[in-house]
Amino acid sequence: MESPAEALVHALRDAAASVATAESLTGGRLAARLTEVPGSSVVYAGGVVSYQTHIKVEVLGVPQRVVDDHGVVSAECAQAMADGARRLLGTAYALSTTGVAGPDRQEDQPVGTVYVGLAGPAGTRAVALDLSGDRSAIQDATVDAAIETLAAELAAARSRTGQPPEDSGLG
Repeated sequence: MESPAEALVHALRDAAASVATAESLTGGRLAARLTEVPGSSVVYAGGVVSYQTHIKVEVLGVPQRVVDDHGVVSAECAQAMADGARRLLGTAYALSTTGVAGPDRQEDQPVGTVYVGLAGPAGTRAVALDLSGDRSAIQDATVDAAIETLAAELAAARSRTGQPPEDSGLG
């Protein structure tokens, strides 16, 4: 039986689509999960681990006003991170993760407050998560949610058009 990551890599391959990642609280775990799948290099372009705020701004292009107005633990930041990774790496899709894995609150947000961003041909959105558990459990659950989010988007795109989405050609 395929793991969710294997199923996602195969769905991306079948759609001739690519993905990039922009990670904060997951620290590269999403990239690791995707690249554990044999053949993932066909669809996974790369990623940015933007643990510090200035990397989100300077590398991914998250507008400083987003950080100032909403913070890095926000849907707006997750969306800007995903947009930045998609633009930077020239992929059809990009996933981002930002939030609080613990053990302490951040930006007055409780541990377990997480956002997964998704940028793609149909636009950009963020999914809010309210997770529980220790730091590792929150990170793993965030990776699972990111994979599920893109898998659902690919399925929805296929059902809307009857055909898989094409790669953006941004690269």
